[in-house]
Amino acid sequence: MGLFVHKYGGSSVADAGKIVSVARRIAGVHDAGHQVVTVVSAMGDTTDELIDLARTVTPEPDPRELDLLLSTGELVSITLLSMALRSLGYDAISLSGPQAGIRTDNAYGRARISEVDPARLQHELAKGRLVIVAGFQGLTPDEDITTLGRGGSDTTAVALAAALEADRCDIYTDVEGIYTADPRVVSKAAKLSEVAYDEMLELAAAGAKMHPRSIELGAVYKVPIYVASSFTDAPGTMIQQPSDEALMEDRIKVTGIAYQTNVAKVTVCGVEDKPGVAAALFEPLAASGISVDTIVQNTSADRTTTDISFTVTTDDLPQTLRRLSSMAPALSAAQVISDSSLASVSVVGSGMQNTPGYASRMFRILADGGINIDMITTSEIRISCIIGREQAHEAVRLLHRGFELDEG
Repeated sequence: MGLFVHKYGGSSVADAGKIVSVARRIAGVHDAGHQVVTVVSAMGDTTDELIDLARTVTPEPDPRELDLLLSTGELVSITLLSMALRSLGYDAISLSGPQAGIRTDNAYGRARISEVDPARLQHELAKGRLVIVAGFQGLTPDEDITTLGRGGSDTTAVALAAALEADRCDIYTDVEGIYTADPRVVSKAAKLSEVAYDEMLELAAAGAKMHPRSIELGAVYKVPIYVASSFTDAPGTMIQQPSDEALMEDRIKVTGIAYQTNVAKVTVCGVEDKPGVAAALFEPLAASGISVDTIVQNTSADRTTTDISFTVTTDDLPQTLRRLSSMAPALSAAQVISDSSLASVSVVGSGMQNTPGYASRMFRILADGGINIDMITTSEIRISCIIGREQAHEAVRLLHRGFELDEG
C-alpha cells in the first residue's frame, strides 16, 4: 500500500460535474489499496473573482483581510469534493490549510511555508479516510490566515508529500504533462516523459506550467512529482532526479523553451556610481515583497553616475514605481522610467552546462527572425532574453525549431 498526494487545479474542479469526476479518480486510487491526501484549488476563476470583488470595495484591499477572503475559495472546493466522495460511499474529510498543520510566515499574499505538522493528517489517514486539504493557504504564528501566492496549491501539495514521506505527489491539471514548449504556441511541441528537478526549476521560473517553489521543495526533499491531465488517462511527465543511465544521452541537449509575457523593465537613471547604491535600491524592494529578476547596470564614461535596469512582473510594477518614487531623492536619481510591454523567452537544458555555443546560437536564431534583444540573463542551464511582448510567441516557435525540438 502506497501513500499518494494528489493536487487538482481550478480547471479540474471548475464545476460540479468535474468535482464528481475528480472524486471518482481519487476513489479509484483508494480502491487500489492506497492512501490518498488530495489538495484542491479554488473552482475555476474564483480567486480572480474574489480579488475583483474586493477591489469594488476598495482599490487597495488590506492584505490581511484580502488573504482571509481569498482563502474561502478553496474551502468551497474541498467541502464539495468531500461531499462528492461521501455520496459515492467513501469516508472523506475536508481540512483547511491551518487544520492540516500548514504554518507560514507573515507575508500576506505571498507567504512561504515554514513548517508542516502532519499529525492531524496522519490521524485521519489512520482511520482509513480520504483527506481533502485546501491548497494555497496556511496559518501565521499570530494565527492569521495567509495565502501562498499564484501556484500556491502546487507548493502545498509537495510540502504535504514531503511531510508525510509520500511515495509521490501527483499534480493534475488541464494539460497532459510538461512539454518542450507551450503546445498552444508550438504545434510540434513534444511531451516529456521525464525531466530533472534542475531543468524543471529553470523551466518553471521562466514561465512553464509548474510553480518554482514546488519544484524547489521536491528537489530538497526528493519527492517525485508526476504532472498529468485530470481529464484523460494519458501518461504524464515525471519530475525527479534522473537515473545515472539517463545522464549521458538524454541530457546533452536543450530540454525546452519557456516564456513569460508579464515582464516589465524599470530603469533608475543617473544614480551615483559608488558602493552601496545597489543595496540601497534593492533592499527596500525586497522588504516590500517585490521579486526582481534580470538586472543590468551601465556606468557612465566618467564613472560618476550609473543607470540600473531590472525586470519585475507587470503585476508588481505599480508597487515598484510607488516604492521608487519615495526612494529616488535619497538615491539622487535623475529619473525613473519603465516599460511594461516586454516578455522573456528562455532556452533550458542541462546539456548547456559544459557545452559552448548555445548562447550564440540563440542570439543568431532571434536575430535572423528580426527579434531584438533588450536584456540577457543566464544560469548554468538557462539563457533568457528580454524581448518585445508582441514577438514572444514567434520567438518561442523560432527557438523550438532552431534547437531541433520540432524533430522530437
